[in-house]
Amino acid sequence: MKAKSIKGRSLNEIKTGLEKSISDGFKPTLAFVFLSVNQDRRSITALFDAEKISIYGITTHGEFIDEESEMGTIVILLLDLNKNYFHIYLEEYPEKNYREVAKRVALQAKEKFPRPAFFIGGSNIETDAEALLYGFEDAIGNDVNVFGGMAGDDFSFSEQFVFTNGKESNIGLVCIAFDEDKISINGKATCGWKPVGTERTVTKSIGNHVYTIDGIPALDITAKYGGIENLSEENEGLAMELATQFPLQLQKDFGDPVMRPALKIDWSDHSYYCSGSVPEGSKVRFSLPPDFDVMDKVIQNTIEVKKLKCLK
Repeated sequence: MKAKSIKGRSLNEIKTGLEKSISDGFKPTLAFVFLSVNQDRRSITALFDAEKISIYGITTHGEFIDEESEMGTIVILLLDLNKNYFHIYLEEYPEKNYREVAKRVALQAKEKFPRPAFFIGGSNIETDAEALLYGFEDAIGNDVNVFGGMAGDDFSFSEQFVFTNGKESNIGLVCIAFDEDKISINGKATCGWKPVGTERTVTKSIGNHVYTIDGIPALDITAKYGGIENLSEENEGLAMELATQFPLQLQKDFGDPVMRPALKIDWSDHSYYCSGSVPEGSKVRFSLPPDFDVMDKVIQNTIEVKKLKCLK
C-alpha cells in the first residue's frame, strides 16, 4: 500500500496536487479529506468522484500536514488500498439516536466483513460521541477496534459537516469499515491536560448534557474555577475558551480519565453539552491547559505507532 498527501487553499491547488500525485502511475482509491468548513466541499468531492476515489470527509478546527498547522485550508491523505478491503457509510441521527445509528452501521459492516474495524467521524456539536462508540460495541463486541473524532468549524461552534461521495450531513456519522483480516488498524490516544483541584460530583446530567456539578449549574462552577468574568451570550469567545481551556476530566473506576470538553452552552439554565457522556453521579476534575512538553509526548507516541505494521 502506498500513501501520498496533498494540501492547498483552493480547488485549483488541490487539483494540481492530485494530478502531480497520479502522474507517476499512482492510483489512489481512498482519500481522507480534512478541510475548513469555508472550503467548497462539493467541488472537492466532484474532483475525486471523477477519478473514482472514495472519500472520507470531515470539516475541522484547523488542518495539519508535514508538521505544519494552518486554518482555512484543505489537507488530504491518498491511499491505493484494495477497494475490497473497505466500505464507507454515511448515516444521520436527527433524533439523537446515536447508539442505534452506530449499531446499524456496524451490523451492515459485519455482514460485509467477518472482522470489521472502523474509522469514524461525527457532526453536530450536541452529539454524544461515546454513545456512538457504544453502538459499535453493541454490534461487534467490547473488543471492537474504533478510531476517529468529531467534525469542527474553524472554532465558530455553529455548524460542522461530514461527507463522502455524493452525500454530506451536519448531523450524522461518516464511517469507513475496514476488513481487519486484511488491514491492521492501530493507534494511540494521548492528552496533555493536567487535572487540578479536588474531585467534584455531577449531580444532574442526561447523556452528554451536564446540568449541575456539586449542585451548581455546570457553566457557573466552571466559570468560577476558570476565572471567567464575562459570562454572557455576547462573549463570542466563551465557547472556545470553555472547550480548549477548561475541559472536564471524567474519572474512571479503571484506567485513565477521559476528557469531556464543554462544546455548547444552554443559556436557559447555564448547563452545557460535552463531547461525550458524563453520567449523573460520576466524579470529575477540572483541567489546566497543556504545557509545551505535551509535544514531546505526542511525538513519542507517534513514533511508537509508526513502528506498527499496518498492512498484513
